This record gives sequence, structure tokens and C-alpha cells, in this order.
Amino acid sequence: MTSFYQLSATSLQGQPITMDDYAGNVVVVVNTASHCGFTPQYAGLEALYKKYATQGLVILGFPCNQFGKQEPGSADDIAQTCHINYGVSFPMFEKIEVNGSATHPVFHYLKDELPGVLGGRIKWNFTKFLIGRDGTPLKRFAPFTTPEKMEAAIVAALGVNGGK
Repeated sequence: MTSFYQLSATSLQGQPITMDDYAGNVVVVVNTASHCGFTPQYAGLEALYKKYATQGLVILGFPCNQFGKQEPGSADDIAQTCHINYGVSFPMFEKIEVNGSATHPVFHYLKDELPGVLGGRIKWNFTKFLIGRDGTPLKRFAPFTTPEKMEAAIVAALGVNGGK
């Protein structure tokens, strides 16, 4: 059986990263887009990251161009939007697919574990998954759920296994 920590992805800078690097942390995985109505959620995600990073929160952004072609740019374009427009400092990964035959393994796993209302499909950009310190997927959040509305669930997850 695959676990979250057995998966890997490529960073926006082209470096291979294993999810095992985040073992022991509470992780939020989110599919992102630079030209989406939900793109301002980057600011809320960054605020949560800054507030709770020292307590073990990690946010992992995965750009995706499958919804309305709202992430058409290159890695440099994505980095510019994230860093310059929203001050994003949490890890960002290369552009991936979250639905269909080319679904990235991270999202394949998360959709299997937390299928949601569409039978596993991701509905739109900024679908978010909360993963506990032990690598267990805990909760799936719809695109319209703002980062601020996720805070209580994140705090609860951070409190598990000795979190602050």
C-alpha cells in the first residue's frame, strides 16, 4: 500500500523532492493557478504558512492548467506570480495534471484517500488536502473554501502527536 511519504514530485526549480522530506509535519497540498478567481487564496495560504510553519505546517502548491487554462505560463511565470504578487514562500512544484490519465501520483493518491463529492475528480483550482503528521490524509477542502476557513482543522492537526 502506498503512503503519502512514498511519493515524490519535481519542484518548480526542477529538483526532485520526496514527500518523506515533510514527514512529521502537517501538510496542505493544493492545486493552484495564476489566473483564477481563487488565485488570491495564495495570500491566505501564505499567511497560514507563516503563522504555523514553526509549529510544523507545510503547504505544497502544485500548479495545474486543466481548468479553464488558467495556468498557461512557464515555471518562471508561475514563480513570478507566486513570489512577486502574493509573497509565496512555501514550496511550489512543477505544473501537473490532477485529473485524467496523466494525473500526478500525489493527486492520484489523495483523490483515492479522500474522493470528495465527484467520485475522486478535482472540481477546480485550489482544491486543498490536509494531511496529518503521520501522513494520513485527514480532510479535503473545496476550491471555494478559503484558507482562513481551514485554520481550525489545521490547528487541530497540529495539536496531534505533540504539536503546539
